[in-house]
Amino acid sequence: MFTVIGIMFGGIAVGYLLRKVELLQKIGKPISYTILLLLFLLGISVGANDAIVDNLTTLGGQAFLIALAGTSGSVLAAWGVYHFFFKERRNE
Repeated sequence: MFTVIGIMFGGIAVGYLLRKVELLQKIGKPISYTILLLLFLLGISVGANDAIVDNLTTLGGQAFLIALAGTSGSVLAAWGVYHFFFKERRNE
């Protein structure tokens, strides 16, 4: 896990140092296509895994609940930050 995070931060540092290089300005689309290809390949491997396919309804329900809880928590936190830090207070 720390290796993945370290590689990511290393890439951020290199990208920051090379941000003026013209080639890096044009690399956004190829990166997007590469990510789409990786997601497609991940879908193929998930579809080929019998254990995942057989338990898809259970896993899907759990994933839905986790996504719902995460989204609800994010909305609640955003509302709290807006309410306490950015909302103008009326002088009464």
